[in-house]
Amino acid sequence: MRYALGLLLVLLVPAAAARAAEDDLAALLDGVKAIGVPGVPGTIRVFGKDAFPVVTATIGEQPGPVVAATRLGRGRVVMFAHNGYFGNLFTKAGTGRLLVNACRWASGRRKAMRIGVRGRDSLVPHLRKQGLDVTAITGTDWGRLEVDVLISPIADISEKEMRALRAWLRKGRGLLCGLPGWGWQQLNQGKDLATENMGNRLLAPAGLVWGGGTIQNPKDGLLKTAEPPHRLTHAAHALEALLEQSEGRGRLSKKDSALAVATVTRCIRDLPPDDKVFLPRVGKLLKHSDDPRFIPTHDQPLTDEAGLGKLLLTLQVQRDKTLPAEKIRAHPAAAVFPGSVPKSATRVRRVVKIDTGVPGWHSTGLYAPPGEFLSVTTQATDGDLSVRIGAHKDRLWHKAQWQRVPEITVTAPIESATTRVANAFGGLVYVVVPPRSQLGTVRIVIAGAVESPLFVLGKTSLEDWRSKIRNRKGPWAELATSKVIITVPSENVRALDDPEALMTWWDEVLDACADLATIPRERERPERYVADEQISAGYMHAGYPIMTHLDAAPRFVDLKKLSTQGDWGMFHEMGHNHQHKDWTFGGTIEVTCNLFSLYCMEVNCSKGKGHGAMSPENIAKNTALYRKGGSKFEMWKRKPFTALIMYHQMQQAFGWDAYKKVFAEYRQLAPHKRPKNDDQKRDQWLVRMSRTVGKNLGPVFESWGVPTSEKARKQVADLPAWMP
Repeated sequence: MRYALGLLLVLLVPAAAARAAEDDLAALLDGVKAIGVPGVPGTIRVFGKDAFPVVTATIGEQPGPVVAATRLGRGRVVMFAHNGYFGNLFTKAGTGRLLVNACRWASGRRKAMRIGVRGRDSLVPHLRKQGLDVTAITGTDWGRLEVDVLISPIADISEKEMRALRAWLRKGRGLLCGLPGWGWQQLNQGKDLATENMGNRLLAPAGLVWGGGTIQNPKDGLLKTAEPPHRLTHAAHALEALLEQSEGRGRLSKKDSALAVATVTRCIRDLPPDDKVFLPRVGKLLKHSDDPRFIPTHDQPLTDEAGLGKLLLTLQVQRDKTLPAEKIRAHPAAAVFPGSVPKSATRVRRVVKIDTGVPGWHSTGLYAPPGEFLSVTTQATDGDLSVRIGAHKDRLWHKAQWQRVPEITVTAPIESATTRVANAFGGLVYVVVPPRSQLGTVRIVIAGAVESPLFVLGKTSLEDWRSKIRNRKGPWAELATSKVIITVPSENVRALDDPEALMTWWDEVLDACADLATIPRERERPERYVADEQISAGYMHAGYPIMTHLDAAPRFVDLKKLSTQGDWGMFHEMGHNHQHKDWTFGGTIEVTCNLFSLYCMEVNCSKGKGHGAMSPENIAKNTALYRKGGSKFEMWKRKPFTALIMYHQMQQAFGWDAYKKVFAEYRQLAPHKRPKNDDQKRDQWLVRMSRTVGKNLGPVFESWGVPTSEKARKQVADLPAWMP
């Protein structure tokens, strides 16, 4: 593909600006070899011609800015991805030196500068010790500030204050500000970081914004600054490099291509839709929307080597988020996944009744055709409820390759008598109820969807299912009970004659999990399984919903195999949804969930042998290997099936009732008695299990190398020692 050279020239960062950025970076990092890490820093997007990264950290698999700087008119700004940089981190490594350098640089390198600190009084004495003229500021009357540099929170100032601060900066003043974007999002549910965070509104025209996500905290707690930030962590440079590669005028390594794609796609997703600095440049790529090479599939996934294709899809997804429902059009990739709807399928108007005493997604048996809007009408218009189109909520932006478009679901709040909503990719239609809703039973009318197969145990008759429901035109189907809902392609249920027996068995699996976890069999809401072309992590992963790949879809509906052989992976993920943090310590997250796998294999499957690693032969083999390696706890924590042997030994000796009694005991603990860290978790597990079975299990823990305290061991020393 060829792109106009004119577009490339527009994107080039001027050489003079590049040289100035190098000088500015040197000034900011003078004498700084590393800085500390407060809490969990967020991320920063750098995209303006005068903006530049200062310090980077690993975000996902690629580096990205955690400190950055820019110019706004004659003013200067240094942005941090966490407000903790203005707290007690001042003495860690070169953090304090960086702050002093930032103050001097932001002041225009004035010899005599005045610094105002707002909201961080503890920073004042630290800066004064460095010989700086510092004043604590309480107000937000920016037009009257008599300081050269301001250190202040700016995320939640008013629109009027933001405009005054921008005018103040443009006159040649300086600003230091910090925020973890993810933290702001948590505290401002339902608000948009790009458009409603006033700090981003202030600084987006200067080419800097706080983004979503977090960095990976380094093990030593330090971010090194010996090497300058990679030029491809600046979105304009990254886009320039990708365009050069597409024209054959340059070639990126696989590593650099991945970095460039990550930098630009992150930036596209986190910029306000009215951005005038960067989005108009990349927006010109939309003319290639119909290029079939940019439609990801299972056999031909979109990779970082086809970087512009990833940028194009990102642009399209972000664009559709800003369009009214009437202007959404079907995306060409929808026909590949999650699937198209036959033009002949009747668009219907259906009334659904929603019991808002049950939180979560409520299935409707309706499917939204790609690019066609639905009308959702109800009297419950206080914004408490939402309508969702699509079950495939996993986002794949971080993946090196995309087998489907990375974000294909849409959720819209119901805030008026009639809400219009559309999804370029289509999907099953849900009404979403938040926890603790007080609306009672709500009547909702949905128009414009097609019917999709939906079986509800105890409500749907087998006659209706066999004669018409399973043949409905929607490409995705659901099989539901009050305890579990399974979402699979409709093709997997077309020949399913007895969903009643199937879902009765699935209910029994959920009851078994509840029994072992010692929770009521009747649940607040059903658990969910959803099959997907590609998921965000692993072969399957837990959550709401539990996600699997498409190869699992036929297995979900094969009662003969499930009831005899079981499915370890499906039980494993459901186990994650039932394991409890109080009895799951470091190294056992992938272990204690498998207690539920073992239990379901025994209770729900007539011939289930479980995972091959738990065969008698492999148990003996892995135990011998572990002993030969010195029975080291660090190895135990890295090998889940080796660790599971210890739990299995206790189950074989004392039965499942011992586990149930201990789990029930944990569930009833008062808050002050719950373990606070891994040491306490191991100690409590030793003591509580030993007391429950009437045996001193200390020798078992010792033989496996699982550390416990002397105090805990003394608590069970009066019991007879036991070894398997």
